Amino acid sequence: MRRRKSLSRWIEGNVVLPREVCADPGPMRLWPWHRGIVEAVEDPAIERITLVKPVRVGFSTLLHAVTAYHIAEAPAPILSVLPTDADCRRVMVSELERIFEASPNLEGKLPSPKLGDRTGQHRSTILHRLFDGGSLHFVAARAPRNLRGPTARILLCDEVDGMVLTDEGSPIDLAIDRTHSFGDRKIIIGSTPGDEETSLILPLYAQSDRRVFEVPCPDCGAFTEILWQHIQWEPDKPHTATFCCPSCGVLVDEKHKPAMVRKGRWRATGEANGHAGFRLNALVSLLANASWGKLAADFLLKKDDSERLKTFVTRFLGQGWRDEAETIDENALAARAEGFSLDRIPAEVVVITIGVDVQDDRLECSICGWSREGECLILGHMVIWGSPDDNETWQELEKLLRTRWKHPHGGELQVDAACVDSGDGDWTDCVYRFCFPRAGRRVMAIKGAPGSRPSIAFSKSKTKGGRLWIVGVDTVKTIIVSRLARAKGIRFSAELEPTYFEQLASERRVVRFIRGRPIHRFERIPGAQAEALDCLTYAFAARAAVQIPLDQREDDLRAPPAARVPPPVVVQSRWMTERR
Repeated sequence: MRRRKSLSRWIEGNVVLPREVCADPGPMRLWPWHRGIVEAVEDPAIERITLVKPVRVGFSTLLHAVTAYHIAEAPAPILSVLPTDADCRRVMVSELERIFEASPNLEGKLPSPKLGDRTGQHRSTILHRLFDGGSLHFVAARAPRNLRGPTARILLCDEVDGMVLTDEGSPIDLAIDRTHSFGDRKIIIGSTPGDEETSLILPLYAQSDRRVFEVPCPDCGAFTEILWQHIQWEPDKPHTATFCCPSCGVLVDEKHKPAMVRKGRWRATGEANGHAGFRLNALVSLLANASWGKLAADFLLKKDDSERLKTFVTRFLGQGWRDEAETIDENALAARAEGFSLDRIPAEVVVITIGVDVQDDRLECSICGWSREGECLILGHMVIWGSPDDNETWQELEKLLRTRWKHPHGGELQVDAACVDSGDGDWTDCVYRFCFPRAGRRVMAIKGAPGSRPSIAFSKSKTKGGRLWIVGVDTVKTIIVSRLARAKGIRFSAELEPTYFEQLASERRVVRFIRGRPIHRFERIPGAQAEALDCLTYAFAARAAVQIPLDQREDDLRAPPAARVPPPVVVQSRWMTERR
């Protein structure tokens, strides 16, 4: 009887990575940290594997190799769950298919999509492939109904912190339910972590045996998990970054890292029968762009911007993000006011957006200027009094949207985009009538939606003859609150009223548990008004919709304003008013 190769040997002997999938194409070579994971996949005593992963360490590619193994060598029903349909198609078509095409020993092993017979039986599709002894089914976590049918012995869930809770519960739990009929099931769940409080991957890792990857110091031989606090560099010289051994204090140069990583090992820090957990960061990556010097330089660029720092902490350090700055003091905000306004626009402003909140008796409008670096300068806030069903109210808004303001460079600025809230059902049609004809000027009717969403995106279908825009209010407010609390990224005109600052501090981000899962939400402080915060949220969303070449905009601002051509005088003929 032929003895089956170990999974490590099989991968390195059969899987070829094309350039479309890997920056270093050719036969796949496992990194040292891959081997412990592969051994856990092979071990029949381990049922569950949890991966807390950064970028630049090849975890997703390893999952592709495991999938290929269970198609070509050890056939089994495989279920792969990713956050969205687009992710499923990308992985299948742009990555997995390319690996099979590039690997001579895998040629023809992954069935191509075909129509099948008229009864629809035994049919392969783009995301569902049938092969001898098994199947491969890709399912988006946002479509829980698709998890009701397929059963699987091998379950692969990738980037689970990008998944959202559905009406039927956690997509991970739904997926695991599809494996219950297999006594030899294998459940592999991995992700780059997101927010610490709402992460799905971090609690799973906590339930495992919590393995960490340690490397030996070339001087004293002590094994250490390299952490960010161990990386040191000379002031303003990130290229001098070195590893400071916590055991002996010796500074270890980057050139020693390959030898250290080759001798690396996984060490369990907890106990959990049948559940192996692996945590890694990019500090052990051997890719050139993950050198300690380049990571230090990247950190220095992002450390003062919480949104950018979050990506560094989660994607490179593989750590959950905890935002410590949630309390906003309106008096501290007011104290930061500066001497600029709509009449005295600072030179760094190159874009203007407006956020409009619709109330029963008024329109509230925040006018924001934006620098090239994304800094927001709140230039002014005005209230247009009048009912939304009165045309004069909207005429006043139109006048504001067409206003031109002098720029210090000599040119003029006008509104580049505006978001008008249509969420109040009483005035929705009025907002549509105003915004839809002006869509070409980026005057957008918007509706806020909670949860993990883009700052702004088209709705999926047209509404009453126009296109509604959906604003991810939780996403935008998280950015705003973080900037306000850290006193970075948002500046204020001294002409803003004290109530404006009170309203900016009107909400708090809290965690609420829904079906057992922690969810971030913004909740109003009892008795507080929030129009200013809403307007600023919409102005932020409007900026995300502006895509213009800023170099050209700055050149235009330095050019003298073009002479304005007065509108033609229209003389009405007498016969149009005469009775016949």
